[in-house]
Amino acid sequence: MKLAPLRILLALASAAFIATQAHAIELRISSKALEQTLTRQLFTGEGGRYYIRGKAGSACYVYAEAPKVSFVNDRVVVHVKTHSKLGTGLRGACIGIGLNTDADVSIIPDAQGEIIGFRDARIERLSDSKELNFLLVPFLSRQLPQQMKVNAADLMRQLLSNSAQTTGYDLKLDNLKIHSMQVDGDALAVDLDGTLSVH
Repeated sequence: MKLAPLRILLALASAAFIATQAHAIELRISSKALEQTLTRQLFTGEGGRYYIRGKAGSACYVYAEAPKVSFVNDRVVVHVKTHSKLGTGLRGACIGIGLNTDADVSIIPDAQGEIIGFRDARIERLSDSKELNFLLVPFLSRQLPQQMKVNAADLMRQLLSNSAQTTGYDLKLDNLKIHSMQVDGDALAVDLDGTLSVH
């Protein structure tokens, strides 16, 4: 799993653990970091697409692309562009209609032990097509929030796995607990604490 922006943030959090002897710290995650996490975990198809129906080269298909993450009040908003050809495949062509639209879903940050997660998905914008919405609603309300989840402790342990070679000290994360998460202006503020051992 490649989560470079979050890796950098968690590396800074690791340094803060050492400096503060595991007192509670705040980790601030930008919308861009969440956007890149979502792109790398879900939008992995050709051209950064996620196929809801069909696949690359299918005559009939529905796919989402270009996720954009923003913060509005206490919610995280994910905007995606959707493209579809709905109908019946016949001799390599799709007999039906083509639709291109934008869709938005908002979610609330939710701390779950070591997990940076999200809940309470609310569809903010859909297409005018009932057939397309039938496919988009499960994707927006379930799959998309699920793929934004990150185990912060696992990522921090990965960052520390080469600490003996890079610092001369073998650093181990003994435990980590996320106490709360909330949207704070232009960032997701995560309050957490844990214990770090140095060998």
